Amino acid sequence: MADLYFSGSVWCNLDIALRHVDSIYEQETRALGLSVIEWYVLRALYEQDGQMASRLAEAIERPVTSFTPILDGIQRKGLIERRSDPADRRAVKIHLTKKGQALKERIAASAEQIESKLRQQCSGKDWQGYERVLADLQTMTP
Repeated sequence: MADLYFSGSVWCNLDIALRHVDSIYEQETRALGLSVIEWYVLRALYEQDGQMASRLAEAIERPVTSFTPILDGIQRKGLIERRSDPADRRAVKIHLTKKGQALKERIAASAEQIESKLRQQCSGKDWQGYERVLADLQTMTP
C-alpha cells in the first residue's frame, strides 16, 4: 500500500486521488470528443431519455443555474435537442438525437474501461470496501 501524503489528511489525499481518477476519465471522454460532464449527461439520458434539465442537473449533482451552458455545448455537438413538453408547453425536456444515441455503445465501453482501470488497483475485498466508503461519502451532509 502506498503512503498517504500530508500525515494521512483525508481531504488532501481524497483530492489527490480524485485528480488522478479525473485524468483517467478525461482521457477516455476526450477520445469520444466529450468532456467528463457531457459524458455524465449522456449516460443519464441513456438511463432515461426526455428528462427536464433540472432533473438532469440533479442526477449528476450540478447546480441548475450553471447547467444551461453544459447543455448548449452538447446540443452544438448535435447529441441532444430540447423539446417542449406536450403536457406543459412552458417546460422543456432534453432528448437524445440519433447522433447522441449512436454514441451509447462507445460510452458504455468507455465506462467499462474506466472501471477496469480502477478495479486493477484493488483486490476484490478492497473494491467492496471502496464502494461502501464512496456510498457513505455521497450521503454526507455539510
